[in-house]
Amino acid sequence: MEAELIIKSIMGLIALLALLIILLFFEPNKEKKLKKTLPETKAPIKEEKNNPKSELLSKDIELNTLVSVIKNKKSDAKKLEEALDLIIKHHGSVHKKLGLRPHPDFAIYEDVLFTLCRHPNANKDLIINFDRELGKLNPEYKQEMNEAITKGLNSRGI
Repeated sequence: MEAELIIKSIMGLIALLALLIILLFFEPNKEKKLKKTLPETKAPIKEEKNNPKSELLSKDIELNTLVSVIKNKKSDAKKLEEALDLIIKHHGSVHKKLGLRPHPDFAIYEDVLFTLCRHPNANKDLIINFDRELGKLNPEYKQEMNEAITKGLNSRGI
């Protein structure tokens, strides 16, 4: 009788644990939350019909799109400059540091700086202006930005 009660209790606890694990990974409002946040990150720039602009301005201003332009080795200096300006304008501020460690989101900006330094069509003005503007918006990350630029310039084969 006692063994049967213990077995039923264990089975009940296992079922409860399985239910809690399922609820942990299942978020019913996840799609609604995603739809609410997407319009904020994908704000297109309005253009005048008579003033033809670059391809970048007609696309959604999403950080991943702008980073892909910078990573594309075929992007010319004008596209790079537009992408960097849009990054500063719409995604320029980084979260505060976590103690002495940089926020995990800063890894994207380190990658952008590193890739920009290695890009064949990037010039010193683009790198310096982007570093300066990003440094103004995020002064606490200045040391990490300098390290990323140094690594990028050192890895660039001259």
